Amino acid sequence: MAALLVALSLMLCIANGSFGNAASKSFPSPANDPPEIIFASDTQQPIWVETLFLKENQNEKATGMIFNDIISRNPAALFLLGDVVSKSCREACWKNMDDHLAECKNQCIPYYAQLGNHEYLFNAKTGAQNFQTRFPESVDTGYFEVVDSIAVILLNSNFTKLTKTQFSAQQKFYEKTIDALDADPAVQFIIVACHHSPYSNSKIVGSSESVQQNFVPLFIKSKKCSLFISGHSHNFEYFKKESKDFLVIGGGGGLHQPLDNSDDLIDLAPDYKPMFHYLTVKRFPDHLQVMSRRLTDDFSGFEDGFLLDLPKLVASK
Repeated sequence: MAALLVALSLMLCIANGSFGNAASKSFPSPANDPPEIIFASDTQQPIWVETLFLKENQNEKATGMIFNDIISRNPAALFLLGDVVSKSCREACWKNMDDHLAECKNQCIPYYAQLGNHEYLFNAKTGAQNFQTRFPESVDTGYFEVVDSIAVILLNSNFTKLTKTQFSAQQKFYEKTIDALDADPAVQFIIVACHHSPYSNSKIVGSSESVQQNFVPLFIKSKKCSLFISGHSHNFEYFKKESKDFLVIGGGGGLHQPLDNSDDLIDLAPDYKPMFHYLTVKRFPDHLQVMSRRLTDDFSGFEDGFLLDLPKLVASK
């Protein structure tokens, strides 16, 4: 009976045009209540060996609470930035996540994702296949979705897992897509997202020089790229490079990682370090409102945390 109700709900979603490829449609934007786009990363369960070095803190419960809070907000779209589960190659690891995604479908919330390193862990082929089954719109050489005039480009930062042909295809896709979106008057803002962080003070994973070299230059050059979002570092971090903004949001449930702020990489949110968190984005006529939602330390609920307003870089014609 439950399966039948879910199926009927999905049929209604599709009929109403509220679930599917967000790039093929636009969402309405009421003046006083713009649609909300949500980003989360690193929702994976802890792996036993990780607990030898990093402290657990009801991590799976936290992930469940994050999804419950996200679903209660009824966002226009949800984007997951990799490491969705601990071991993508094992079906058992998908059980709880499948329940969360089923509830998103039931509530007509479109969701999209890009590959993280845990999607390739142990058995890369099977892991990628299991991921693709859950996120059929995903393309391992990059793709994009447009929601409420915000283009979200999702790139695969697992460079060692890409063949030379795949790497070349993604770079060409990225360049052509940036050029096209910059020239498209219907697109007001561009957000670039991938799993590995170009900049992070995490003692465990640090910064990705490959992302710095391959993804950051076009982001910096673009007329409309306003925000670069990543995970992999299980922290909230904020950096600014050449007047562009970079956020690390790896607080979806993975084990919290220690930070080293002793080098020259200056975190502009030094006092905002929640253990579990996700990101909301709203478009206003002249700016993006970016808000981090944090789970309180006592697990009593969520509260608004770090707020960032990003002005539109290109004036509307």
